[in-house]
Amino acid sequence: MNLHLFIPSLFWPDASLPEIYRDLSLPGLENLLAKSLRIDDKSHEVEAWLCCAFGVSKQRDWPVAPITLETDGAGSVIAGDDYWVRADPVHLHIEHDQILLADSRVFRISMEEADQLTRLLNRHFEENGQEMVFMPLRPDRWYLRVTAIPPVETRLLSEVANKGLRELLPFGTNNKIWRGLFNEIQMLLHEHPLNQSREAHGEPAINGTWFWGGGILPQSMTSRYTHVWTDEVLAASLALASGADQLWLPPDAATWHQSAVSGNHLVVLDSLHGKSQYADAYGWRESLKELERNWFMPLWAMCRQGKFNQLTLTSTGSRNTQSFTLKRGDTRKFWRSTKLLADYAR
Repeated sequence: MNLHLFIPSLFWPDASLPEIYRDLSLPGLENLLAKSLRIDDKSHEVEAWLCCAFGVSKQRDWPVAPITLETDGAGSVIAGDDYWVRADPVHLHIEHDQILLADSRVFRISMEEADQLTRLLNRHFEENGQEMVFMPLRPDRWYLRVTAIPPVETRLLSEVANKGLRELLPFGTNNKIWRGLFNEIQMLLHEHPLNQSREAHGEPAINGTWFWGGGILPQSMTSRYTHVWTDEVLAASLALASGADQLWLPPDAATWHQSAVSGNHLVVLDSLHGKSQYADAYGWRESLKELERNWFMPLWAMCRQGKFNQLTLTSTGSRNTQSFTLKRGDTRKFWRSTKLLADYAR
């Protein structure tokens, strides 16, 4: 059995804050890393890494929208040969003379609220003779079929979360059209009674949409994994499209191992990523402690028992992508001495 752990933001992105690792007891993780061979690569966003792992090439964008549409549409809406873009609801706020974006990881939105907001947008664009229909297939995942408007290049939602938008809006050919739409939608949603009610109850307003992940559904997707364990929609969609067995992420390694059969397994552990993006140092530390208890310590014990032919751990971050590979028998290589997690981060 081979196991590949994909753990975005395993290392804190701000190298000037080494004290974030202070007093973290991580023997399971540190032993796994110490006994592994390490390969560094250029930085990848989560979506880019996942697409590459399943043989998906970049078009104008990484074609996230048509891939996840196949899952979210559940047969009622299919990608076909059309160009699709995600138009996810976001909260925009001003901080230090910058417009910052927050995605649905920091606010709640119900299906009823999503329907209300997209009805407003669809009515407005229909009255203005523009062929734009927003489809809220999930409360926090909206889709737009691009027909009358030329496509544009965009930034991944994960690239812009908690960042100033001045330099991150749609770019390249046709960018003025899409930037105009971004501003128009912002003004429309700002005055909606639903947002006034949300703000009155102390909830962030849903006052914008972020266009991203545009493309046409790839003709083929391939998987080197036989089983993909994840709660993340893109990873799940890629698994289903490539013919891999897609399963929901279990709570811990022991539960996973009880259900796992022989083959090549990908396990996506993404609980650190949102904490890192929103600079939640306490939340990131607590999530890392939980991963140590539930996954790293049990997996280290399994490695010592020879349960895996190979275990690989990959982390993406703002500076680089690091992969650590441990093969059967590597646990006995005593000369590969254990280091603190902070040493790898440096």
